[in-house]
Amino acid sequence: MKLDGRRTSSNVDDRRKTGKAAAGLGIGGIIIVGLITFLMGGNPLEVIMSQFANVPQTGTYIPSAEDDAMAVFASQILAGTEDVWAQEFKKMGRVYTPPKMVLFSGNTTSGYGTVSSKTGPFYSPADQTVYLDLSFFNEMRDKYRAGGDFAYAYVIAHEVGHHVQYLLGILQEVDKLQRTMSKTESNQLNVRLELQADFYAGIWAYYEKTLFNSLDETDIDEGLNAASAIGDDRLQMQAQGYTVPDSFNHGTSAQRSRWLKKGYTTGNVSDGDTYSVPYTSL
Repeated sequence: MKLDGRRTSSNVDDRRKTGKAAAGLGIGGIIIVGLITFLMGGNPLEVIMSQFANVPQTGTYIPSAEDDAMAVFASQILAGTEDVWAQEFKKMGRVYTPPKMVLFSGNTTSGYGTVSSKTGPFYSPADQTVYLDLSFFNEMRDKYRAGGDFAYAYVIAHEVGHHVQYLLGILQEVDKLQRTMSKTESNQLNVRLELQADFYAGIWAYYEKTLFNSLDETDIDEGLNAASAIGDDRLQMQAQGYTVPDSFNHGTSAQRSRWLKKGYTTGNVSDGDTYSVPYTSL
């Protein structure tokens, strides 16, 4: 990506140097953190057990030059999403209110209580904030073989996509419906939600290229590779050697790549209706 001279966002709260230890959560907070982790495709048991262990951090986090460069990068990407979504909301006759983004290392507090880096990047509608431990990008590169600046930008744009859903009332409606559903039905609806966030990331990429000429085809390939690498089917095969489709909550590798590419190809927000499409056709 070509980001030289691009502005950074004023909506970033950099907590990496504060070294906040994990404060004790009540049982309700622990359950919420576990749920967030599950919805992000992680292992809630690991996070819950770490909360019960409640081992404080020691020492002071000293970011490397690479870490600081990545923090600037994340801020530039957030700024780009602000420009794109301000434009798109204006087309809808709405005003876009950008999310905050918290950069942290290890643990921090969120609208849901204390969270750790094990949770992975996530959007909190409780405080309209994206939470990101930059070490996740190293995990993408080393564990999932999904490195590259656009791959990392896609992760941020996906979480901002959830903020767009919040502003449009989609997140609230999905949450309301999921309360009345079986686990399988709830998972399927969550897949639709996540694929729409992938589509919205593609919308951002379309205008990132159109407005700023910052992308080339190798960037898009990085994003599609990242979307494929974190599909539910691939992650489950890597973890346990088989898949359980009823437990999918983010979408398969093919689905995630398809909806990201669709957003990037069309640039039309109205093409991102993942809810009326038959589930088998997603």
